[in-house]
Amino acid sequence: MTFQALLKYQFMKDLGAPLLMRFQKARKRKRPHKPSPYLGPPLRCSQRLREIMTRHYFLSRYAKSAKPVAWVSSGAPVELLRVFDFYTVYPENHGALCGAQKVGPQICEEAEKYGYHPDLCSYARIDLGHALSGKTPVGKLPKPDLLFCSNNICQTILYWFKELSHYWKIPLILFDTPYNFEDIKHTDIQYMVGQLEDMIPKLEDISGKKFSDKKFEEVIKIAKNSSRLWGEVLATLKARPAPMTIFDAFVHLAPIVSLRGLPVALQYYEILLQELEDRVRKGIGAVKNERKRLMWDNIAVWFKLRDWSLLFAEHGCNFVAATYTNAWAETIHYLDEGAPFESIAKAYSLVILNNNLKHRLDLMKRMVRDYQIDGLVIHSDRSCKPYSVGQYDMKKLLAEELGVKTVVIEADMTDSRVYSEEQARTRLEAFFEALEMD
Repeated sequence: MTFQALLKYQFMKDLGAPLLMRFQKARKRKRPHKPSPYLGPPLRCSQRLREIMTRHYFLSRYAKSAKPVAWVSSGAPVELLRVFDFYTVYPENHGALCGAQKVGPQICEEAEKYGYHPDLCSYARIDLGHALSGKTPVGKLPKPDLLFCSNNICQTILYWFKELSHYWKIPLILFDTPYNFEDIKHTDIQYMVGQLEDMIPKLEDISGKKFSDKKFEEVIKIAKNSSRLWGEVLATLKARPAPMTIFDAFVHLAPIVSLRGLPVALQYYEILLQELEDRVRKGIGAVKNERKRLMWDNIAVWFKLRDWSLLFAEHGCNFVAATYTNAWAETIHYLDEGAPFESIAKAYSLVILNNNLKHRLDLMKRMVRDYQIDGLVIHSDRSCKPYSVGQYDMKKLLAEELGVKTVVIEADMTDSRVYSEEQARTRLEAFFEALEMD
C-alpha cells in the first residue's frame, strides 16, 4: 500500500464519485422514459442501485495500492475478507453486467483466441477474456492481489481461478466445501472451520492487517441482516399483484452478491423493502394485468432480460419466484456472530448447488405452494452444468405431483451465440397456450 495511492483513492471516494453520481443523474433526467403498456411503474430504488454499483466499479479503478484487492467468487465467504479491508471484485457479477450490455460474445472471443474452448462457462471466458485483453464495459478493473473462491457452486471456478493465479502469479485461496449427499456431517463442519482458521495468517500477510474477532462479528451481523432483508424483499412477491418481478430481482441482487457484509448493502435493502411494502399496501403491481404467476429456475439469461420482461408481461405473466435469487437468502439463518466460523461453514456449504437434488426439488415444491405458482420456466444453461443437471426430471415431477405447467429454454447466461430466438419463441408460444387452458 502506498500513501499516494491511498490519498488518490480517498479523493475519488469523497469528491470524484459524488460528482460522477450527479452527472449520471442529470443525464438520466434528459433521457425520456417510455412507459410500457403492460408493466407497472418502475421502482424508484433503481436509481439508487445504479449509483451504488457505478460507484463500486468507479472506485475499483483507484483501489490498487490503496487497499488490498481480491477477486472473489459469488459463493465464497467474503465476510472473512471484510475484516482485512479488501476491496472485492466479483467476476461473475462483472460477467452478468457484460451479458446485460450484450458484449459477452465479444469478450468471450478474446479468451477463445488463446485456446479456451467455447464450451467453457461463459462467465469464465468473459473473465479470462478481460484479463487477457483488458476489455470491459466498466472502463477498467483492478489487478487483484488475491484470488478467493469456493467450489460450493461448481468445480469450474477453481480451474478458472487457477488460470488467473498462474497468469498473474498471485495467491489463490480455496474454501473447499464437501458436497451434501444427505445431511451435513459434524466432521465436514470441522474440516471447513479448520480451513477458515488457516486462512487468517495468509490474509494478514497479504493485507498487512491483523485479524479482529470484534470486526468479524460486526461484519457477520451486517451480512446476516442484509441477506435477511433480501429474503423479505423476495417474500413481498407472495402478494397479489406482486410489487416487482424476478427480472427486477435479478438486477437488485447485485449488492447482496458484490457488497455483502458492507453497510451500503444493508441500507439499500432497507429502502427497497420499504418501497415494495408500500406498493403492496397500495396494490401496485409490477405487471399491470397479472393473471399467471411463474417461477424461474437457473441463472438469468442476461441479454434477454428486457425483451422477456415485456413478452411475459404482455401475456399477463409475472415471475414471482426463482431458485437463483433465493440462493442468497436460503441459508442465511445459519449465520451467527456468536459462532462465526461454524456458522459460515453451514451457511456456505448448504447452498442449493452444493446440496442434493432432493433438497432442490423440495425447495421448488415449497416455492410453488408459497408463491402460488402456475407455471415454471427452466433455463437449461449451456454454461452452468451443475445448475442444469436433473432439470428434466424435476420438470416431470413438478408437473405430475403439483400440476405445474413447465417449459425448458435452452440458452446461456451471457453468450448469445448459442441461443436460438426461433426455438425459444416456439416453445414459449406453446407454454402460453398451455397456461391459458387452465
